[in-house]
Amino acid sequence: MISTHQLTKRFGPVIAVDGIDLDVRDGDVYGFLGANGSGKTTTVRMLLGLVFATSGEIEVLGQSMPASAAAVLPEIGALVEGPAAYPYLSAHANLATVDAAGPDGSRSNRRRRIDDTLDQVGLDPSDHRPVRTYSLGMRQRLGLAAALLRRPRLLVLDEPTNGLDPQGIREIRELLLTLNADGTTIFLSSHLLAEVEQMCTRIGVVDQGRLVLQDELATLLAPTGRIEVHTRQSEWAAELLGSRVEDRRDGRLVVVADDASVVNAELVAAGIPVSRIGPLRRDLEDVVLEATAR
Repeated sequence: MISTHQLTKRFGPVIAVDGIDLDVRDGDVYGFLGANGSGKTTTVRMLLGLVFATSGEIEVLGQSMPASAAAVLPEIGALVEGPAAYPYLSAHANLATVDAAGPDGSRSNRRRRIDDTLDQVGLDPSDHRPVRTYSLGMRQRLGLAAALLRRPRLLVLDEPTNGLDPQGIREIRELLLTLNADGTTIFLSSHLLAEVEQMCTRIGVVDQGRLVLQDELATLLAPTGRIEVHTRQSEWAAELLGSRVEDRRDGRLVVVADDASVVNAELVAAGIPVSRIGPLRRDLEDVVLEATAR
């Protein structure tokens, strides 16, 4: 769905994006992660033809970008750098301007599609208030509605849950997962690692313009082959387990082992009380911090 080769963007002497090779596959929910200023938004803008690359190649939906933008962009829904809207128009009127030249050209079909899309993102189709009265979260929902209006094959979203409360974040997460289950590929950037961990199938991590990690999320969060042991007798336990202990601090040991029950039995047989034991797993925050620390 998205493929880049040595994608690079320079702004004078500054290299904002440095030789990125993205691989976003059909059916992915792909999380694009990185700190502010790492090159995420510049990369997204190049994918959509909003900024020209200095060098490298971009392929979206099997076609070269930006050369094939006229054919590709109608198949993409995008929300980048916050939602745009005419502040004195209602949500319905704003979407009508987006859909004016859309398919299914009859007025009744367009109205029905707009009503359905507003309802889908949790906005009332009958609300005629101007968008300038909307909260940030409501504006974000409207921006997402504009991205969904033409039922795109690919969604490109920059911080899609920005400004939403926890319930709104969950609703948007469930909506995106439903869309993905129905066949929409999703490429999203977000600072909410817990949300990315619940939604995404693959991630890419960018740091100072470079793609430092790209893999299946399940692979990155797989068991580490270590056991975490908590005991008041950590010094005694470390002596018993010997070279299998990788780390010990504050009553916690990290032990190289696959089976926690075997380690537990060994410690208990030696009279060492164990308060907690189990496989050591990394969360997405650990993965991202490790990748960017390199």
